[in-house]
Amino acid sequence: MANGISPALAIRSSTGVEVWKSDAFRAPFVPDSGFARDESKLCRAIVYSPNGRFLAWANGTTVQICTVPDWKVVHKLPRPKAFYLKFSPGSTYLMTWEPYTENPKDEVKEKPNLFLYDVASGKEVYSIIQKRHADWQMHWAADESLAAVLVGGEVLFYEVKPKADFPTKPTKRLGGARNGGVSVSPGPSPPYVAFYVPGTKGAPSMCRLFRYPNLEANQPIASKSFFQADKVEMLWNQKGTGVLLLTSTDVDQTGQSYYGKQALHFMTVKGDSFAVQLNTEGSLHAVAWSPRSTEFCVVYGFMPAKATLYNLKCDVVFEFGTGNRNSIYYNEFGNLLVFGGFGNLTGYVEVWDLNKKKQIAELKAPDTTLLEWSPVGDVFLTATTAPRLRMSNGFKIWHHTGALLHETHWPEKQELLEVVWQKYAPGVLKENTVSNEKIEGIASKTPQASKQKYVPPGMRNSISAGSGETASSAASARAPIPGLPPGYRSSVQQAKDKKQKNKNKPKANDGTAGQANQNNKTANGTQNNRAASAGNGASTGTNQEKKSRSKTAPNPNPNPAQEENGSPPAAPKPAATQKGSGDPEKDKKIKSINKKLKDIKLLKEKNERGEKLEQTQIIKMNSEAELIKELKALKTS
Repeated sequence: MANGISPALAIRSSTGVEVWKSDAFRAPFVPDSGFARDESKLCRAIVYSPNGRFLAWANGTTVQICTVPDWKVVHKLPRPKAFYLKFSPGSTYLMTWEPYTENPKDEVKEKPNLFLYDVASGKEVYSIIQKRHADWQMHWAADESLAAVLVGGEVLFYEVKPKADFPTKPTKRLGGARNGGVSVSPGPSPPYVAFYVPGTKGAPSMCRLFRYPNLEANQPIASKSFFQADKVEMLWNQKGTGVLLLTSTDVDQTGQSYYGKQALHFMTVKGDSFAVQLNTEGSLHAVAWSPRSTEFCVVYGFMPAKATLYNLKCDVVFEFGTGNRNSIYYNEFGNLLVFGGFGNLTGYVEVWDLNKKKQIAELKAPDTTLLEWSPVGDVFLTATTAPRLRMSNGFKIWHHTGALLHETHWPEKQELLEVVWQKYAPGVLKENTVSNEKIEGIASKTPQASKQKYVPPGMRNSISAGSGETASSAASARAPIPGLPPGYRSSVQQAKDKKQKNKNKPKANDGTAGQANQNNKTANGTQNNRAASAGNGASTGTNQEKKSRSKTAPNPNPNPAQEENGSPPAAPKPAATQKGSGDPEKDKKIKSINKKLKDIKLLKEKNERGEKLEQTQIIKMNSEAELIKELKALKTS
């Protein structure tokens, strides 16, 4: 790989925790013999420290911390129920969270479930009750001088002094954030604090930006209000100079999206705020900051979705066009970008060179549930993991030019849960030069999806290969219940068929009409015989016969196309005789009323089906009784 460094992979599965390594750029990844595999079936979390010095995991008995790269376990923390793990930005502290529970039999019913440990000593330095499942962690300044945690609608701020114990009491408090959120900027100290307060009835939601320690209501640097927001996700750039606000509602009142309605806003530490304008309708699928902190990318709109690059003034920098994509992944240096189409899409992957604004590669990674760039920045990992997908688990390593470098299929009856790249301290890795030169990869052994047309089980015995029988004709012959012989019709279906057959029969008004039909049938038979004999002769004879028939007798077949094709002409329908009153004006009124009554009947059927009617249609439907009365008066007069 670039920089001469090959990062290791930490793997969490249903059978334990292990570390895999690769000795060279194209060498396969294999289990690292230096790491003692943890044979645990209850591993719930695994995480590297930001500086790459530690690896921590929860195995259902303890939380273990080992050093990298010698993989020596230095601490075993007594947290058997630990569910989430996260290091502080400087890797000084480790946070653990477990689901909150209450036991009425215990003397102390409410027990802390969020714990903070000092990584160097392995001692617990802080604990608190945190009932929130989302946004459970403490938010830190980049230099770890400030920590903030949202508990019960109140934000608690702790000022951490260098080489001092973690404070037991908060330095400042900020209330009014029930169901709200808080986020601390990653920039230099004193940090900025984004504070979200959800709206109440008639009042909009509000997001304010403060500079710590100025947290009074009249001291915000910038603020942004919005009505349509059930929740807000706050995304800072790496320099801490701007924050994106991704607002979303649980229900889209317009009905355009099943996932609710999203909007994107932007605030800067200079006090500016903007609404990011998206130039097409549809959902907002993904948004991500560039590691360079000068631009951000948004994927939005109906499929195929658009992707647009914006600068810090929310002006469009570049359009990536449309594609089947719903996720964004930058590499560590911001010079390569991957668009992925996962979830309900079939795994389309696009790789773009952001320096040249050019697409490098396009590939397909179906059933992908996890994608992560290597810290080196020239390869990325895709994986199929549980519990999202419990079949065909495994992971692949791809070069940015689209070549497959490594593939591992996880053993059957085992589940792959998570794959994590090894981290490195800032400044260790240098930005790699992007090359468009294609390299040779390996062939994938993943079975390809069959392109054969799917045939339902009930139709497989009734369709023979190459018979040319269509699905519609086979559907009528198949059994309505699997297991019954083809062509079987139940008594209910036979009754329906008989009813339909009787409905399609021509109805004769009297004996004269029946005799006329018989004469027409005889005449048609004669014409068909002539047409058949003419078809065997020359074309001139056919034309002459047609001319002679047109001169001698009227053609009973109103459709000449049927006669030319040799098909039997349809028997003419007897005209319905309708007796008039003798008064043209009265007949005209009767005809008009009958037409209105027919329209009212159609409106009634629409109303019964639950279709919405306009006010004029409702008035027309309510006038039926008056029209019937008027019609009776006209017929009796």
